[in-house]
Amino acid sequence: MNKRLLLGAEAIALGALDAGISGVYAYPGTPSTEITEYIQNNADDRHSPVRSAWSANEKTAFEAALGMSYSGKRSLVCMKHVGLNVAADAFINSAITGVNGGLVLAVADDPSMHSSQNEQDSRVYGKFAMVPVIEPASQQELYDAVRDAFDMSEALMLPVILRLTTRLSHSRAIVESAPERPQNSLKAIPAPERFVLMPHNARRQYEHLVEMQPRLEELSEHSWINTLIPGAGRTGVIAFGIAYNYVMEAKEIFELDCPVLKIGSYPLPRRKIEALFSMCESVIIAEEGYPVYEELLRGFRGTETVRGRLDGTLPRTGELDTDIIARAFGRHLEHGLPIPGIVSNRPPELCRGCGHRDLYEALNIVMGSYDQRHVFSDIGCYTLGALPPFNAIHTCVDMGASVTMAKGAADAGLRPAVAVIGDSTFTHSGMTGLLDAVNDSAPITVIILDNDTVAMTGGQSSAATGTKLVEICLGIGVEKEHIRTIVPLKSHLDENITVLGEEIAFEGVSVVIAQRECIENAARKKRNPQVNP
Repeated sequence: MNKRLLLGAEAIALGALDAGISGVYAYPGTPSTEITEYIQNNADDRHSPVRSAWSANEKTAFEAALGMSYSGKRSLVCMKHVGLNVAADAFINSAITGVNGGLVLAVADDPSMHSSQNEQDSRVYGKFAMVPVIEPASQQELYDAVRDAFDMSEALMLPVILRLTTRLSHSRAIVESAPERPQNSLKAIPAPERFVLMPHNARRQYEHLVEMQPRLEELSEHSWINTLIPGAGRTGVIAFGIAYNYVMEAKEIFELDCPVLKIGSYPLPRRKIEALFSMCESVIIAEEGYPVYEELLRGFRGTETVRGRLDGTLPRTGELDTDIIARAFGRHLEHGLPIPGIVSNRPPELCRGCGHRDLYEALNIVMGSYDQRHVFSDIGCYTLGALPPFNAIHTCVDMGASVTMAKGAADAGLRPAVAVIGDSTFTHSGMTGLLDAVNDSAPITVIILDNDTVAMTGGQSSAATGTKLVEICLGIGVEKEHIRTIVPLKSHLDENITVLGEEIAFEGVSVVIAQRECIENAARKKRNPQVNP
């Protein structure tokens, strides 16, 4: 059966499996998580094994994928947009070294910030690294594009970015698959002149990358994913990725006779763009995310010709949709009945019975005895402790920042300086901050909320829980007597208050591990004892 109903994320996964990958490397992050999960659940029926366990963070994931590529095999690495910040060092330098086996980076952006801290546009990284970027507009295009991306990666010996956004990742469509390709043979070729980035090698490799740019542009000119849809109107549209769907829907509903240039492969196909501009008085740039190419095209054509997010034709923030595109042409869609006033939004909250609730209750009681009650938190389910009724935490900036921000606050003289971080986030990027604290003998207390899983993204396996967390903290240099373990339960409230109070009062580095399995994960395992969290 070669037709399946798939999420966009799943279409990428199936395309990668059919393209002959030998491994996928990823850290869970919405809206990219389902790519790796699909491979984990569907790799067993392949002719050769596919490595598919989770990595500790996005940087380690990308580096491992690069190592598999170095060995001649195809590797897929997946992350959300902010995860690419973590992997940026390895990613940018991989454009200089180049690759051996095909390496595709599937990165899922989150415009409108449904589950993210920013609206960051990963196409900027593609321009920065000067590597090909492919941005499909449909689930079928995602499947086809990932297969092509691996071929392109090996032909150019460069990593290739496959960009998608939340709406495409989390919507379903029928996808028709192609025959499976066998995995590459192991073929690690020593190439220190490429992979040893000493300055004399790096300079030569960088010059080679710059010299390749006309070839990359020519590939975009002939790419099947970049197409011109003719029209007689004097206002044209350049539609990037998923925005193409909104443009074509508005075009059909309102019978707009406008030419549309669909772009899904970068760098920009200049000749196709010139052809569109030659037939139009003005061009609307419809791109999901930042006005990356609107800004560039304004430099070529001027502000009167190019319209989009920068001049208010389209909103500067958030996702596009068909209504927004229609309004850019002066048209308006008829809307249905409004939602009755009795239906109101329900803010997110910690699950009933979650151990984080009991931890925050104890922490609030302890912190209530201090004039300064600032608690530095991190990214995970426990971030919901910022909301009523707990109002227990005061920061959430990026992965691992709780520990280092608490240290900086302690350096400034803030007492007490308390950090709250999850088990997976701690191993992702909190351990190095704790090492800084130990080296400086900083008076901070780090509370690790160990719920035995990566709960926020659906219960994936965590890199370290239980006794392993204690061993890590000991190895980093935290004194054994100031590594305490508690169980966040109502029945342990008094004991937990005592332990937290003692460690928060300690003028040195202390760690309290609040250890209790995620209630949702426990329920899943009860329903299916074979489940692998």
